[in-house]
Amino acid sequence: MTVPPVSRRDRKKAATRQAIADAALQLFLEHGYDQVGIRDIADAADVSTATVFKHFSGKEALVFDQDQDRESELIAAVRERPCGQSILDALRQHVLDTWPSIEAHPQAAAFTNLVESTPVLRAYAERMWTRYTDSLGAAIADEVGVDHDDLACMALARFVLDIPALARGRQDRRAAVEAIFDILTRGWEPPSKPPVP
Repeated sequence: MTVPPVSRRDRKKAATRQAIADAALQLFLEHGYDQVGIRDIADAADVSTATVFKHFSGKEALVFDQDQDRESELIAAVRERPCGQSILDALRQHVLDTWPSIEAHPQAAAFTNLVESTPVLRAYAERMWTRYTDSLGAAIADEVGVDHDDLACMALARFVLDIPALARGRQDRRAAVEAIFDILTRGWEPPSKPPVP
């Protein structure tokens, strides 16, 4: 399938949106979320406040500017997986393809700290995560032909979404992601105790 070319207008809109999000994040990291207003962000991005609101619903959305893209990519990993690939293998590949580059970003630690230290952002992130769980759970349910509120599908969605947080801080993050997906694929077994000398 051929992807239609993106128009010049769409490219300009995307560039403006990205400039606003970048300016907002930089200001939030430098001054703190609560100390920065929409006018400050508009000035830093050299746009009007109306333009900021044309692209973002509010301050929280500026922090999570790639929210909708990430959700769409997650759903596509399930719905558009190659014929014969299992749902878990598709999700494993998606996490391994996307998460390491996010974690390796130079501002990743500062971003995580910003969200965790700001109650309104923590609450927004939790609502976003709940929406992701519902969307991913529904996509999994559709693929296996069960109701959207199926507990197994919802649990699997939540476990998959928590994998990056569980793997964060591990010495070999990729190996940690693989190990967690192995547990989801084959089931949990108690770890063996190291031999006593």
